[in-house]
Amino acid sequence: MPVVRVAAAVDLAEGEMQEIEVEGTKLLLSNVGGQFYATSAFCTHYGAPLATGVLAGPKVICPWHHAVFDVTDGALDEPPALDDLARFNATVEGGEVFVDLPEDGVGDGVAPHQGCVPAMVDRDFDADSRTFVIVGGGAAGQAAAETLRQVGFQGRVVLVTDAGGRPIDRTKLSKGYLSGASRDSLPLRAPDFFERYGIELRTQHRVATLDVDAKTLHFAGSGDGAAPEPLRYDAALLATGGTPRRLGIPGTDLDGVFLLRSTEDATQIVEAAEAGQSAIVIGTGFIGMEAAAALIGRGLSVTVVGIEAVPFERILGSEVGRVFQDLHEENGVAFRMEASADAVSKTDGGLRLTLGDGPTLDADFIVMGVGVTPATDFLEGLPMDDRGALVADANLQIGPDLYAAGDIASYPEARLGERVRIEHWRLAQQHGRIAARNMAGQAVPFEAVPYFWSGQLGMNLRYLGHAKSWDEILIDGSLDDRQFVAYYVKDGRVIAAAGVKRDKVIASLHAHWMTGGTTSADEVRG
Repeated sequence: MPVVRVAAAVDLAEGEMQEIEVEGTKLLLSNVGGQFYATSAFCTHYGAPLATGVLAGPKVICPWHHAVFDVTDGALDEPPALDDLARFNATVEGGEVFVDLPEDGVGDGVAPHQGCVPAMVDRDFDADSRTFVIVGGGAAGQAAAETLRQVGFQGRVVLVTDAGGRPIDRTKLSKGYLSGASRDSLPLRAPDFFERYGIELRTQHRVATLDVDAKTLHFAGSGDGAAPEPLRYDAALLATGGTPRRLGIPGTDLDGVFLLRSTEDATQIVEAAEAGQSAIVIGTGFIGMEAAAALIGRGLSVTVVGIEAVPFERILGSEVGRVFQDLHEENGVAFRMEASADAVSKTDGGLRLTLGDGPTLDADFIVMGVGVTPATDFLEGLPMDDRGALVADANLQIGPDLYAAGDIASYPEARLGERVRIEHWRLAQQHGRIAARNMAGQAVPFEAVPYFWSGQLGMNLRYLGHAKSWDEILIDGSLDDRQFVAYYVKDGRVIAAAGVKRDKVIASLHAHWMTGGTTSADEVRG
């Protein structure tokens, strides 16, 4: 194994990291407490250069999507990445830092996604005869299944999903896939992954009922086929996600009116976009706005209809929302704001949307992105709130040996001190990881800081924390220049922040909050 000098020890102070190139490949060199560590240099999620993120103690936070890794051993601590960083032994001799490299080198070029699957135990029913079932093949379900093997559970792991294939990266549907990315880019793991790690993947299995007392899942039949045999569990995680809403107006069941939740939904929209020239998007949340960005990028004529005064008004506030509306309008998207959709009807050439104030809009097809409801209709006898979300405790537990995660889970948010339900991809992954650890007996409360992102027409938003309401929004930077951080203040404390072209600031704030720190409005003003 060759040993290569990579730096002088004095070049890197404690708490600093640096990207270095070794034999044509880039590594990340970090100084933690006077000890040097070398890992692969790029996030294993989408390949962000970690050196442009933030190092907080031994943890490096990815600047783009806030995956967190431990640089001392390369281990993944927080999603959305799935894999660890590759780690290389680093030593200091005579004031020089050396790194041990594999005989065959460390990769080709920059190797953006170089890393390794976290260590997992093998399935061994002789060692553990229990069956753990995960209902839902989305972000939370996938994360939970992998985590169970990572924390040493050797019993039976069954991942049940009503979808027809492997779990996918749903964040790509309204972004990359609608913009032209291949369907092959969607699955989170390779076809043989589940078999290799002893995870039973049961696709097209829809749960009809859950018998909590008997710890048994009963499945619905499909077509003329008989229903699969009931499945008994020793512990179970419910992670069924959200059901996309259809507006309760005439015509939403017509051909050419699409929702956007599954691969099949997105594929239908792609096919309609390839055949058509115009689209209407109903809804000005992230799904609607990302879909509008993707469709205008494909050369279609796009009109967005929303009930708010500006897009994202309830989520980001009117000032920040206006930044996104201006960006879309500059790229050709038309808006009909403060308008309700009354009815959809057919025309000779496509569809017509009638608005509440009388005017009509014509297009080849319509995309409806008006939110989701928790997919909990099949459940009875479990604690739910008035919106159908399962009421979980701090450990995401909802009953004896029963847990909930993701879009269906209402949980106590540690920083806010109140119960929330958050529909974020990364948070669902975090839920899945913590729920799995609790299923395995570790008794770990969920205390992670929520974070999500959105990319639209070349502008990337990073959002940290959670704000259902706020007293004021403090802007640092320039909304006009689209380079800013918006701080959302409640009772004198910053509870959320949204940034554009301020990735390092948002990552630094995340590092502060994840270690228990708080930020006051006075600090921001100062």
